[in-house]
Parts: sequence; structure tokens; C-alpha cells
Amino acid sequence: MTSHLIDDTDYRILRYLIEDSTLCHKDIGALVHMTGQAVGARIRRMRELEIIEGYTVRWNPAKIGQGLLAFVTVFLGSNAAHPPFQQFAKNHNSVIELHRVSGEGCYWMRVRLKDQDELNAFLDELLEFGNYRVNLGMGQLK
Repeated sequence: MTSHLIDDTDYRILRYLIEDSTLCHKDIGALVHMTGQAVGARIRRMRELEIIEGYTVRWNPAKIGQGLLAFVTVFLGSNAAHPPFQQFAKNHNSVIELHRVSGEGCYWMRVRLKDQDELNAFLDELLEFGNYRVNLGMGQLK
């Protein structure tokens, strides 16, 4: 189990990076009482262990015309629909997250779109693979 491969200092470094991935090693070092070089070595090790898989950016989608957030549960019409649906979802720019799920539905998607018309066009495309249920995001709390 990977959790035993890192210590409390690694966890603290990881928490600082999760909070702000733009922090430089020197700044993190000051927070955890280490040199920037030592922090860099620990981060490299966590990357090698695949604890850190990459970095991301927080952004405001509404500022670039993607103000509509929809959560879509997809119910596929047949087993044969899985591969083409997965390809469709992976290649569609509006799909920002895709999960195969158990329980109700086959897949769960998080979709960002400009407006209701764009959502309707997207949902029309989905009908090729099966049915869906849509919930609109009303505001992010966390």
C-alpha cells in the first residue's frame, strides 16, 4: 500500500501542492522547514510513486462562455453501444469528466456548455447511444 511509502512531511507537501500547485519548492520548503532542493526531491519521489499524477489549473468557465454545467447520467441501449459511446465522450470537447458507474445508469458525465441550445444539441447526439437524465449545476459549494 502506497500510503506507507510517504511520511507526514510528504503529506504536508502534498497538501500545499493541492491547495496551490504554483508554489515553488523554496516556498513549500519554508512552510515545512526544509530546503527547496529537499522538497523537490520529495516531490520527484511522489511523482515516481504515482502519488502525484500531474498538475491542474482552477479556472472560471463562465468567463470564456461556458457557463452551463450539466451532470448527465447515461443509460446505454445495448452492450454494443459502450465502445462507440466511450469514444464519443472522450472526443467531445464539452465532456470534462466521464465515469463508468454502478447502480442507476451506465455512465456519469460532467459537461460544460455555452447555453441551453448547445446542451440540447449535445443531448440529441447522445440519443444515438441510449437515453439520459440531466441535472443542471446551480452553484459550486466546494
